[in-house]
Amino acid sequence: MSNALHRPTPPLPPGSWLGLLGGGQLGRMFCMAAQSLGYRVCVLDPGADSPAGSVADRHLRADYLDEQALRELAASCRASTTEFENVPAKALDLLAQYGIVSPAAACVAIAQDRIAEKDFIRRQQLDTAPYAVVHSREDAERAGAELFPGILKAARLGYDGKGQARVASRAEAAAAFEQMGGVPCVLEKRLQLEMEISVVVARGFDGRCMAYPVAENVHRNGILAVSTVPARVSQDVAARAVDATMRIAEAMDYVGVLCVEFFVLADGSLAVNEMAPRPHNSGHYTIDACVTSQFEQQVRVLAGLPLGSPRQHEFAVMLNVLGDVWFPAGPDGQRPTVPSEPDWAQVLRHPQAKLHLYGKREARIGRKMGHITVLAESAAEASLVAAQIERELGSV
Repeated sequence: MSNALHRPTPPLPPGSWLGLLGGGQLGRMFCMAAQSLGYRVCVLDPGADSPAGSVADRHLRADYLDEQALRELAASCRASTTEFENVPAKALDLLAQYGIVSPAAACVAIAQDRIAEKDFIRRQQLDTAPYAVVHSREDAERAGAELFPGILKAARLGYDGKGQARVASRAEAAAAFEQMGGVPCVLEKRLQLEMEISVVVARGFDGRCMAYPVAENVHRNGILAVSTVPARVSQDVAARAVDATMRIAEAMDYVGVLCVEFFVLADGSLAVNEMAPRPHNSGHYTIDACVTSQFEQQVRVLAGLPLGSPRQHEFAVMLNVLGDVWFPAGPDGQRPTVPSEPDWAQVLRHPQAKLHLYGKREARIGRKMGHITVLAESAAEASLVAAQIERELGSV
């Protein structure tokens, strides 16, 4: 096939159609960034009322492996991308027969499988938490004692703490394996962490790669709750995290926006946790705090445009807004059964707060409904205001 088919040369002009697999909030923000640059977006997603589908220029409601829909998407869109890693790699392969696809199916396939992902990372001479592959109950029962206490993670389709179980013994690991349906898993040692950080990079078809500032992340119940940027780590730790992320991107010949999450240990060493072949929740702050957002970079890469500056111009704290705040707990800890709209005016009384809601009609406990970015001239001020907003929303 011709090189022109797989690289946007020359850059796609405004007015061109871009294809997007997935209708979630990451796709919604991609659509908005693309439209601000003059592009039109066609979303392929099976949902009737998805966050991305509701703002896209066109919505193809179909399964991701519907070949007729994929051909229809390819017929109108010269270039296509994905907004989440669990879209079938086969769909990206099919689209690549007709035009530009970023990231490539091979890259997405690595991130879709924890076993393949950890093997790939180790082959780059990068550390992960000690782990063992579990294909059977017997594998769990033979696991090394050094892996406990550990976390059993389904190899595929796990996110936001789903498909995971904390285990303290071989017997617990074997029981958890069966409760997960006997699917392939990874048994990973639980490390004593100093903190968790992440790095978002954008890499173009020409191999040029740019990194955003390192984010410091706090998770609650397996879901990202707060990102503080820049992370409160040494310059050495930050530089090693950025270097490792760029090495991973280069080794895969990755094209697009990539996030790599790390564990920081007490001695300053790093262990790669996982990677996401797409914009990432911990990079949402870039919309308000950086010259070029991660979503605009995703558009620029796909359209063959030069990368924008990732420079951060203010300190930032990003708060995830979950459906929990529609069900505020009372003094007895009980939550109402009927949701009530949070007081967004109270949030916006803080002039440094930027509110982003994702257009989801139904609030549910644990569901990502939006995010708030607090901007300030110092990290301390941003953290103080963010903590106050969390208290006012009842999310802590």
